[in-house]
Amino acid sequence: MSGAVASITSGLECVQKLRAVRAADKSLTQRVAAIKGFQHQRFEHDYADLLANPRYAAAARFFLEDLYGPKDFSARDAQFSKIVPVLSRVLPDEVVHTVVQLIELHVLSEQLDQQMAQHVEAGALDRPAYANAWRAVGRRDDRERQVALMLDVGHALDRHTRKPLLGTTLRLARGPARAAGLGDLQEFLQNGYTAFKAMKGAEEFLKMIARNERAQIDALFAA
Repeated sequence: MSGAVASITSGLECVQKLRAVRAADKSLTQRVAAIKGFQHQRFEHDYADLLANPRYAAAARFFLEDLYGPKDFSARDAQFSKIVPVLSRVLPDEVVHTVVQLIELHVLSEQLDQQMAQHVEAGALDRPAYANAWRAVGRRDDRERQVALMLDVGHALDRHTRKPLLGTTLRLARGPARAAGLGDLQEFLQNGYTAFKAMKGAEEFLKMIARNERAQIDALFAA
């Protein structure tokens, strides 16, 4: 499990360095925000049916806001950093593995977004400018890895919902987590568990995500 802890630690450090580069460049910060905002709008458009479906809405919103969204995850990341040394003692191995995948997805998404931001002008971002930046960055294997990680995390959350004790543990941890300054982290884990539990099976949901995201990759690279 020391390998998992090392992966999480190095991943969080990588994201921290990316944020430091942005902090020193206001224009880059704004352009990264524009990239993330454009992607957020695209997701809302592409998955409007899922967001409106009572069965899938919570999981789609979790993907949109908590797993890969435009909001600032620095507080959550800092809380992950605080518990990394004891992670393998307080979470089951399978959940720790999910955290490793989550952090890998987080790092890859931040790298790709920041690299794309270096290929766009400041200000409003439209589809052609976004597509040009996408192709300028390239890294198709990493784009496909990004989708694979999203799906892996989704499948893992689906498996975790079959363990009622984990759900109870997360609910009971809400108060202590907030008291310990780990509220954002607990809320993230709780949101994921609750959203996937409500679906009562995530296979069709994840298949729809996979089809659409892979079609997006093909279309953007082919344009």
